[in-house]
Amino acid sequence: MSRLSDYTEELASKICEMIADGKSLRSICRDEGMPSKSTVFGWLADERYSSFRTKYALAREAQADTLFDEMLDIADDGSNDWMEKKFGEETRWVENGEAMRRSDIRIKTRQWMAAKMRPKVYGDRLDLDVNAKVGFVVGARPVTEEQWLEEHGSGTES
Repeated sequence: MSRLSDYTEELASKICEMIADGKSLRSICRDEGMPSKSTVFGWLADERYSSFRTKYALAREAQADTLFDEMLDIADDGSNDWMEKKFGEETRWVENGEAMRRSDIRIKTRQWMAAKMRPKVYGDRLDLDVNAKVGFVVGARPVTEEQWLEEHGSGTES
């Protein structure tokens, strides 16, 4: 199988469209008629193809949205959550733990990837409160900042 190595806008757009649809670059480059990953990375690094670099970045952002949609689909699909199991002569429906754990792994993997691709949209939010009061304890007795400065000076005098 021969690999493509010549850059064309059509091929670049096709790669970006497939990425936006959720396909990995690795799987795209395994397809017949597609360039190798190293060729794609070479195009991304080449200043002549800056438009491809922009399209690729946007495709990666869209891929995060696709991953989000896939998470909803996986979570909503309960078709394999239960299975019939024979207990002697009796048949009962039991929870399919393996399928449920697999769905959980699939969702968590997509969550992690989406958070890395679009941290402002899908990443964890940090709420930092930097308002704090500092108290000084000298000689095992609490003192205010003003009292400490009165006793020890501001340290700015020469």
